[in-house]
This record gives sequence, structure tokens and C-alpha cells, in this order.
Amino acid sequence: MPRRFLQRYMPHPDTLRRQRSLRFMGHLIGNPSLWVLSRRSVANAFSVGLFSAMLPVPFQMVVAAFGAWLTRCNLPLSVGLVWITNPLTMPLIFYGNYRLGAWLMDIPARQAPSRLSTRWVAEQLAELLPALAVGSVVSALVIAFLGNVAIRLVWRWQVSRSWRQRSRRRHRRRGREQDP
Repeated sequence: MPRRFLQRYMPHPDTLRRQRSLRFMGHLIGNPSLWVLSRRSVANAFSVGLFSAMLPVPFQMVVAAFGAWLTRCNLPLSVGLVWITNPLTMPLIFYGNYRLGAWLMDIPARQAPSRLSTRWVAEQLAELLPALAVGSVVSALVIAFLGNVAIRLVWRWQVSRSWRQRSRRRHRRRGREQDP
């Protein structure tokens, strides 16, 4: 079952509550509804985490934690999924979001320079920002929706597979019990 797999890798709320840097969030971390592993809470956590990951804002983990609190979904999954946009993947993802936004706004997209630098981005920010914002929000919505649907389908498939396996085991046991 997906629940057992996820529980194996999730931190315990007490461990997080004891960390000095997270003590100010003790009431949030201790809320049991944010640690539930159900199909709904996990699927919604994927939506919140993936949505937050696609936004080009600082403190994406705080955005994901707030989103998890608002939607009452699994907090650790929401916050952990933000790391899809890490320092290695962030430039590619945000450049793709910018290109998507430029296409949606029907404006010509600027080509990335041969040497991408923070100076170039700072100089071009005013022109890049509207397309980046539009592309990021659209891709965040699409990826959040697809992630939610995918998790619900995988969870349902896993549960039905588990039921079938359990039924086969019962059937085999009954067959052995009837054969003297």
C-alpha cells in the first residue's frame, strides 16, 4: 500500500518539533491533520508541493507549508516536493516557464545568452518578468492538476492490486484447507 511506503521515508512530527530552528512552528508541525497519509491528503500535498515548486518566488517551502495548512494536506510531502526546483534544475524549469509565458502572451521570447549570468537576468528582469510569471502560474496549475490525478490513479491502482492479491491468497488457503 502507498501509505506504508510513504511512512518509511517521512520524518516523525516529534523529531521536527524538537529542532531548534522549527520550534516557532510547533503548533503547525504538531497538527495531526497535516500528517495524515490518505489518498486525498497525499494527492493534495502533491498539488500544493508541485504548484509551489513552479513559482519563481523565494521561500517556496514556506509557501508550500502555508498551502498544506490551508488545504489540510500532508505537510512533509508538500514541503519536500518543492525541492524539484533545486539549484540544478531551477534555471531549466524557469526558462521553460518563461518560454511558455512568452508563447501564451504572443511575444517573442528572448534567447538565453551563451553565458547566462545573474547580471544579464538583472538587466533583463523588467522584460522577462511578465512572461515568466504567466508561464510559471500556468505550468504550476497544469502540473499540480496532473500530479493530483496521477497520485489518485496510482493509489487506486495499488489498493485494487492489493485487494486482488489478498483475494488470491485467501482462495489458495481455502483450496489447501479443502484438500485433505
